[in-house]
Amino acid sequence: MSDMSYALKSVTPILRIFDETKAIAFYVDYLGFQIDWEHRFEANLPLYMQISLGACTLHLSEHHGDCCPGAAVRIGAENLEAFHAELGAKDYKYAKPGLETTPWDTRELTVTDPFGNRLIFFEAV
Repeated sequence: MSDMSYALKSVTPILRIFDETKAIAFYVDYLGFQIDWEHRFEANLPLYMQISLGACTLHLSEHHGDCCPGAAVRIGAENLEAFHAELGAKDYKYAKPGLETTPWDTRELTVTDPFGNRLIFFEAV
């Protein structure tokens, strides 16, 4: 047994991106995240940035060694139907996600970014 002299905190996934313009079109314009900050070591080097929406924080990286494309991230949500309706009202031609009720009693909306990363938004039913 642990003596609980430590505590774990929130997780911040790092997702690989390859194109800043496509990343902003997907994460900011389509999903509604905001850019918190951006970092480059020099002007013509890869981008590393933090985005957030509500309590969800993600890091996006163009750096080769940071992570591999094709990750899957589960993101807890509230009122997923409203989020689904908001996404459906946008004219983003690369994603038209549906809502799914799973056998494990969640409602889920899955969308894949332009780089092969899957974001699975879920809530308990």
